[in-house]
Amino acid sequence: MNNFRNRPKDNYIQEASWEQLYVLTEHWKSDILFYKDDLRFLHHLIDNYFLRLSKRENIDLLQEIEVILIPVDKKCDALLEILDKKLHHLAELIDDPFTFVSNTFRNKHELLEDGLTQFVKDFRNNRKEVFTIAEHIIEEGELVRQFNSISK
Repeated sequence: MNNFRNRPKDNYIQEASWEQLYVLTEHWKSDILFYKDDLRFLHHLIDNYFLRLSKRENIDLLQEIEVILIPVDKKCDALLEILDKKLHHLAELIDDPFTFVSNTFRNKHELLEDGLTQFVKDFRNNRKEVFTIAEHIIEEGELVRQFNSISK
């Protein structure tokens, strides 16, 4: 999938103790919570800043930004839900380890990591697209202000 990995070595998830996997999963959750805050900030910018700055012609661009963010919001929420379940399950495994689910759980944990990696990649691409549109709106607003100040 992608060479980006959060774990210290390639086979870490298969070899780590339940406690180590718990710490890694908490780290992942912390990262996703950061992205959730970043998404909240982007929505705040759109709702409180760009709408005031923007001309009517740019409303479609603002709606495009919102549409871009919808799947990212949903994926972020879904990942947080999965991470909470994983943390709960890991806490149970730490208290009462049983090995018959070990391989299945570890394989699913690797898939979760791949999903997190894809989310970060998608998030960054969407954020770049949002800022490209925002830059256009801001520059257009600056041009209008400059024109208005010159014409006075």
